[in-house]
Amino acid sequence: MMKRNGLTIGERLLPALSIIGFLIAWQLFVTLRGIPPIYLPSPVAIVVAIYDMVVDGSLFANLGATLLRIFTGFLLAMVAGIAIGLIMGMSRLLYRIADPWIAALYPLPKISLIPLLIIWLGTGETYKIVISAVTAFFPIVMSTYAGVCQVDRDLMRAAEDLGANRRQVQFNVVIPAAVPTIFAGLQLGMGVTIILVIAAEMIGGSSRVGMGYVLIDAGQILETEKVFAALIVLALMGAAIMKLQQWIGNRLTPWSSGR
Repeated sequence: MMKRNGLTIGERLLPALSIIGFLIAWQLFVTLRGIPPIYLPSPVAIVVAIYDMVVDGSLFANLGATLLRIFTGFLLAMVAGIAIGLIMGMSRLLYRIADPWIAALYPLPKISLIPLLIIWLGTGETYKIVISAVTAFFPIVMSTYAGVCQVDRDLMRAAEDLGANRRQVQFNVVIPAAVPTIFAGLQLGMGVTIILVIAAEMIGGSSRVGMGYVLIDAGQILETEKVFAALIVLALMGAAIMKLQQWIGNRLTPWSSGR
């Protein structure tokens, strides 16, 4: 069988075939067993629900609102997290100051902050963006700090022997070497941010827009097809974002991608 990049055509088709096979089995199971849609809708019914959401425009409005909250908070966390992580790795003084705070706050379940943020900020956009930023910040700052600390000291000494000053070593050696670890933190931060933004939309949403609101609203009126439709859209959205991050990371750090 023909191969491409070490994989046969069959191996490349296997993920898609497994999904198709699962959907066919799901459709047959629901149809043959006569399971009511309120408990488990068929894949066809879910596709129809997604189509209806596309036609009436609600899918794009809700998905767009959720993505805006995710990316706004994530970008704030990325800038702050990378900056603080780099400074922590390069400054022992700042590390000593920041370490106890991060050690105490990092393991704190961020979902537990939602009631407090609602009290402080209400249930508008600020609350959702803040929970997004806070959630992503800690994985990013920890990964950035770890990336700086793991830089090969021999590379730094070699640069110094060639006449590089401290700033040149930091910008030309330390930061490029830490980039793969930073991207790992960005991926982790994005994953938890998506989860917390959806939870924030479900728990408190005065704007009544967003995929989290769609989930809770459809669940309350027992529109199970719409619940599954929203879940599938969220799964596809998350997969697309994570794959995009991986693609960007592989392009920026080809030496670490293994390809």
